[in-house]
Amino acid sequence: MLFRILLTRRWLVLTLVFFAIIPVMVLLGRWQYHRYEQTNRQNAVTAAAMKAPPVAMDVISHPGRTVPGTQTYRPVTATGRYDPSDEFVIRQRTAAGGGTVGYYVITPLVTDGGNLVLVNRGWVSSGADATVYPTVPPAPSGELTVTGRLRPDETFKSTGIREPAGLPDRMFMRIDSGVQAARLKRPVVAGYLELVSTSPTPPAADEAELVPAPNVTTTNDAAVVGQGVHLPYAIQWWLFAALIPTGWVVLLRRDLREAREQQAPVPAA
Repeated sequence: MLFRILLTRRWLVLTLVFFAIIPVMVLLGRWQYHRYEQTNRQNAVTAAAMKAPPVAMDVISHPGRTVPGTQTYRPVTATGRYDPSDEFVIRQRTAAGGGTVGYYVITPLVTDGGNLVLVNRGWVSSGADATVYPTVPPAPSGELTVTGRLRPDETFKSTGIREPAGLPDRMFMRIDSGVQAARLKRPVVAGYLELVSTSPTPPAADEAELVPAPNVTTTNDAAVVGQGVHLPYAIQWWLFAALIPTGWVVLLRRDLREAREQQAPVPAA
């Protein structure tokens, strides 16, 4: 009876489907586990960069270059004067709480060497009309030193964000030193500085809402919940793969039981 059931069209299809799914689920679990390991490695690199001592931004980043991956989020400083005439905003950015969409305010800082450092001074509300340049806190005047986190350029390749034509004046979708160097016809240091503090400290009215630091740690548990819960997904796929043979057996036993019941003699009245 067992072989007769297994050789039916229904059970041949079920068996092929069930056991074809197992290697797919195993591979999906491996892919998620590799993502988990990648997250751990990236967290370790970022955490090490954030703990490094501050260094002048133009020591590790230069016009026309790229920000080294190991230096992303490293504390950097820049000294000079803001040039508010070339200030611009980045559209569709969320506030620290994540619930409100507005703009990042980017003000070029002219260093003593003549290069521009793009400083992300923080987030501001978009106001009632997103096509109108928003009201932004005035950039502090005079020579000052800014300290912040070094961030790489936001290119289309790294973000998937396009720069559409026809945006309002001084509005962009990405913080890209290459785009700004071409626009301003001046040397712009690669990447940008995500502002943490300014010396001398400006009035509170001259400060936008600062971008919060990333929540990065090198512990395995934090890597699980911090960027994608890849390890639980890997375990989930592997559990599904392990449960498929169990489900196959349960269904087969049910069909065997029903077949025996149908073949059992009917008691005489």
